[in-house]
Formats: sequence, C-alpha cells, structure tokens
Amino acid sequence: MKADFIIIGSGMAGMSAAYRLSKHGKVIVLEKESLLGYHTTGRSAAFFTENYGNKIIRSITKASRHFLENPPTCFKENELMTNYGGSLFIANKNQSEFVDQELKYAESLSANVYEIPKKQVLQMVPIIKEEYINRALHEPDSKAMDVDLIHQGFARGLKANNGHIIFNSDVKKIDKINNNWIIYTKTEQFTSPIIINAAGAWCDDIAILAGCKPLGLKPKRRTVIIFESSEKINTSSWPVVIDIEDKFYFKSEAGKILASPADETDSLPCDAQPEEIDVALTVDRIENATNFKIKRIDHKWAGLRSFFPDRTPIVGEDPLIKNFYWLAGQGGYGIQTSPGISKIIECLLTGKKWPNYLSDLSIHPETLLPNRNY
Repeated sequence: MKADFIIIGSGMAGMSAAYRLSKHGKVIVLEKESLLGYHTTGRSAAFFTENYGNKIIRSITKASRHFLENPPTCFKENELMTNYGGSLFIANKNQSEFVDQELKYAESLSANVYEIPKKQVLQMVPIIKEEYINRALHEPDSKAMDVDLIHQGFARGLKANNGHIIFNSDVKKIDKINNNWIIYTKTEQFTSPIIINAAGAWCDDIAILAGCKPLGLKPKRRTVIIFESSEKINTSSWPVVIDIEDKFYFKSEAGKILASPADETDSLPCDAQPEEIDVALTVDRIENATNFKIKRIDHKWAGLRSFFPDRTPIVGEDPLIKNFYWLAGQGGYGIQTSPGISKIIECLLTGKKWPNYLSDLSIHPETLLPNRNY
C-alpha cells in the first residue's frame, strides 16, 4: 500500500496530524492495537487548562482553544468542551511561592487566572479542609473535554479525505530505498516518502527501526481512581481541584469523584496498569487535603505520559535522517494541545503559511524541532 504520508500511531497526536495532512495527500495511519485510543489518549482525565505545563505548552494550549471551541464540520457540531466550574489550584502554607510563580506565568500569557480568598474556595468546594488551604487560584475558563468526540472527529475528517487507519499493524521493520520508506508489519508492507512518528511511548523504538538516533523519551506512569463520596453533597458544579505543585487533583465524574496523585513513575513502554502503592498514595493525598473518607474504590487505571528532558514536545524532521518526522513527547498535554501541534506539523511538512496565532504566542517553525536533543 502506498501513501504520501504514513503516520505510526493513532493516538490524539497521530490522528490530529492525519486529519490535517489528509487535505494535502493520501494518508495511512498504522496502529498496532485493534482500536483507537487504547493507551494514553483513552486514559486521559480530560480537562482543558491554560495554567499547566511550561511556557511553550501553555502557549500551544492557548493557540488550540479556538479550534476546540469552534470545531470544523467533521466534528458534527458536537460540543467538544463544556463549562463545569473551571479549575481551582490550591496551596497549603508551604506552597505560597508557587502561587506567586503561577500568577506571573498567567500574566505573561494573558491567561484568565487570578487569586481568590479562602472563604470563596470553601464555598466552591466545601470538602476541602479549612486548615489545609492557605491560598488558591481560580481559572474560570478551564473546561471539560470530551476526548472521544475530539479523537473520533479527527478520525472522521481523515476518512472523509480518503485516508485510512490500519489496525493490528505493529511495525516490525523499516527500510529506506531510493527516498522511499518501506514499512513492514507482520502481514503487510507499506511505502511512503514520508514517515511521521507518533507512536507515543514507543517513539524512540520506532526511530531506532528507521535508523534514527533515539532522543531520550521517558514514559512515565500516572494513576487514576474513581470513588463514591460518602458525603451527601452535589459535586456537579465543582471545579477541578489541582494541587499547586501538581501533587494531586480531583474532580466530579458522573456523580462520583475522579482523583490522581499526579504521579510520574518511570516506566518502559507498555500497557500500563495501576500499582497498589500509587493507589494508596492517591487516597492519602486526597484525604490529607479534604474531608473525603475513601472507603471503596470503584475503578482504577494507569496510563503513560511521555516526556523529553525539557518537558516540551518534539515536532519536526529528524536532523540526520531526511523525511522522518517526529511527533513525540506530548506528556500530559496532548489532548488540549492537539489542534496547535497538528497545525505545526502540517506547516512544516507542506510549506503552508505559518499562522499568526502561533507567531503571536512566540511559537515559530523552529520552536519544537528535534535539534535540541541531538
């Protein structure tokens, strides 16, 4: 099978890029699993906040908001993001400096994030212990994202442009003959002049198969639990509550509570599973900051968030191997940054005019290139 672009990986990064590139040529997406979003994409906690990650991540998130709030027709007029109370970043008495740091970040990016008094925090989320809370920031424009609608919308757009997703296609070997890549799976062979490596935690492995230098991607496990509150209170209007140092978060989830210790445990690329120690850590941190008594856990899972050392994605052509493009290291930001990052890879690959909304936020063609890791 021949294509103008072959994308390895059908997570949010791969599918958003596939949607963009399918307007410029034939796209084939190779996915080793039997369905979309099996790994990191399908295990996301799914909230949009501009007050998360380093300055580059925050800028790309800000640049992605308009697309997510005004999606194209392939998303079938579905609302991809909904209001639910925003995000609330809380700090104890030892974390005041982090509040000041976040306020400076927000000011530099004109993000709508501001400090609110302790009394207001307890009115918003009365389950927080009064003696725990010292300072807090509120981001009212933070929203809940429907990950499946976003992911399926990109897939729908790809298919509308005659692109293909080939499931159960674990890449076993990659060769390059005369400017054409030959990609071998267990049962099939694919050819294309261009490869886009969007394999998530497996991006370095794919690079090695193609003869590229691995760039030091580090998959990290994150744990999530869902439990039922014993308190008879309506949580539907609560904001997402996030520790200012990202040591835990919790939010209302279909009448229950979703929580995480925001762990980042080094892992090999794998089908991540929750460890009991991380589940216990979640319970401890949530009970320490709130009046929740977590007696029973209804559901638990883990996913891999992959980072480069500077915690910034790599998007662009490999410096040494022509027509091998990296789309890697989205970390925990891949859902909310997907419109912006897919626009970047589209422009780099096709020469399409660089959009002003990226330049205005100091995101330029060279910003995410892999050179910094060579």
